[in-house]
Amino acid sequence: MYVFNFLVIVCVILVTNLHTCLVKALEKEMTVNIDAGKEECFYENVKDGQLLEVDYQVIDGGQGDLDINFRLYAPTGRTIVADYKKADNTHRIVAVEAGDYRMCWDNKFSTFSSKTVFFEILADYEGQASDPWNDALENYEGLSPEEVYDVEAQSIEEIILRVRSNLKKVQHLQEQTRAFEARDRNVAESNYVRVNVWSVIQIIVMLVVGFIQVVMVKSLFDDKSCLHQIWKKVYSS
Repeated sequence: MYVFNFLVIVCVILVTNLHTCLVKALEKEMTVNIDAGKEECFYENVKDGQLLEVDYQVIDGGQGDLDINFRLYAPTGRTIVADYKKADNTHRIVAVEAGDYRMCWDNKFSTFSSKTVFFEILADYEGQASDPWNDALENYEGLSPEEVYDVEAQSIEEIILRVRSNLKKVQHLQEQTRAFEARDRNVAESNYVRVNVWSVIQIIVMLVVGFIQVVMVKSLFDDKSCLHQIWKKVYSS
């Protein structure tokens, strides 16, 4: 029985540590549109010793080039990274001071062209010095195996419920995206039909007008034509 409880505790600790390692890493990604002559800045709170990685690329330049200026500032306002007219780049720094790091994409050099930028931010610890086994065992000091089991089972249940809630949110977002896609497809198909119908009407009108012009010009030089006789009566009167 004690061996079984020990194995349960070990498994619970493994799951807890795995979850802890997963939540320590912070990852964000976003696509933003930066108008001509504008600058957009974003902030990310980074702790001392964390590895901050910023990856960006210009995916649309309107009518201009796929380039943009990028600057990364420390919490004190010191410039850490400065890119000038780059299409994409990746920067990895280790934070030496905790606080809000500012990331700015600058499109002020463009007069007319807006830029669409996709970027990803990753903040994580690199080379952890602490031992997760010792930290976990210290939290369970003085508790019986049954109490440890109850505590961790409740923690795992909360994690599972949180995952379930997030999956429902993902499903909801997918349904919204499907609805947007269906709406856009319907609009595109409607425009396609409208363009084709008006194109056919314009072609028919152009053919009819061209035929009438040919007949009228030909009647001016054909004495046997009925239209020619009409022209003569009109001009004679």
